Amino acid sequence: MSLNIFYALIATLGTWGVTALGAATVIFLKKPSPKILNIMLGFASGVMIAASFWSLLEPAIERAEAEFKTPSYFIVTVGFLSGALFMWASDKIVSLASKRANGGILQPGRFNRIILLVLSITLHNIPEGLAVGVAFGALSDIGKNPEGLMGAISIAIGIGLQNFPEGAAVSFPLRREGVSRFKSFMIGQASGLVEPIAGVIGAALVIYVNAILPFALSFAAGAMILVAVHELIPECQENQSENPYTATMGIVAGFAVMMLLDVMLG
Repeated sequence: MSLNIFYALIATLGTWGVTALGAATVIFLKKPSPKILNIMLGFASGVMIAASFWSLLEPAIERAEAEFKTPSYFIVTVGFLSGALFMWASDKIVSLASKRANGGILQPGRFNRIILLVLSITLHNIPEGLAVGVAFGALSDIGKNPEGLMGAISIAIGIGLQNFPEGAAVSFPLRREGVSRFKSFMIGQASGLVEPIAGVIGAALVIYVNAILPFALSFAAGAMILVAVHELIPECQENQSENPYTATMGIVAGFAVMMLLDVMLG
């Protein structure tokens, strides 16, 4: 294993660890109230919407402009729509599968929205892992390139911090649907396990991945927007007659936190 790939593996194991920390927050709320869960669902929605632009679409446009003769807006739009269509098709397939889900950990009527949520966050983590792997794999000589190394480390730190709310974005909706705290944590942290795999692949195939990344980033953005708007936001707005703005403030807070992390950490 080359030094570049080894560093990419260590960095992405770190970003997965932060996802696990975020998912672990569900353990400390032993009896979460519907109000708190609505806030967390709203927060998760805001995180996903902000990440779709600041973490995915914006860098996709920048990379497409630098690497392709084809207009960047065309590549990013195709990727975005492909991601949304992929999740729509997944919803249809999962809906069929949920009709056979009897006696499982989730009620059949809830099965598809949870699978969609986990799929979207996991899909989002793949290009993030690729981005970290590419950053380390592109370093020509790590020992003689401290500036480049620090840049790659900064990318890993930024993505890692973003992963904390994303881990919670998976575990809390699961808990809302009656899944145990431990299972919610395990599924939440598992959504980040794709990052070390993608990181190693990105470092090993950096030349090819550079060309794939703009489409992959926008694909993940389309998937996340569809799930946030179609599933999470309507869900968090249920039973809001007493406190109609509770979940809405959660959405605003989630968006603000994710935007702040992305802008500060670049």
